[in-house]
Amino acid sequence: MKIADVRTHALSLDAVTEEPHHTYSSFRVRGRIFATIPPKETHLHVFVGDEDREQALAMYPGFVEKLFWGSKVLGLRVDLARATPAIVKALVVKAYETRVRKDAGPPRKRAPR
Repeated sequence: MKIADVRTHALSLDAVTEEPHHTYSSFRVRGRIFATIPPKETHLHVFVGDEDREQALAMYPGFVEKLFWGSKVLGLRVDLARATPAIVKALVVKAYETRVRKDAGPPRKRAPR
């Protein structure tokens, strides 16, 4: 799937913007990130819930892998050259919905450091 098609799809979702995030590009809903594009634009990072992540890993091992931040798994890394466009679009929507759901819930208290 071409990165231009990912952009078109993500930006078609309600209230989505594309903004820089360090050396990455990010898709945000109401300022909150739900997907990022690394500088080489060969992969897409989507931030989905645990259940959606595990299901995608089981169903699409040929182009989806865990996305780590240190030792913590935060989402999925999708290889765009090998991915099916319909699945990429579905994962973008899942990440968008996950972000919207998180923001709609009650405020979370931060854990003490």
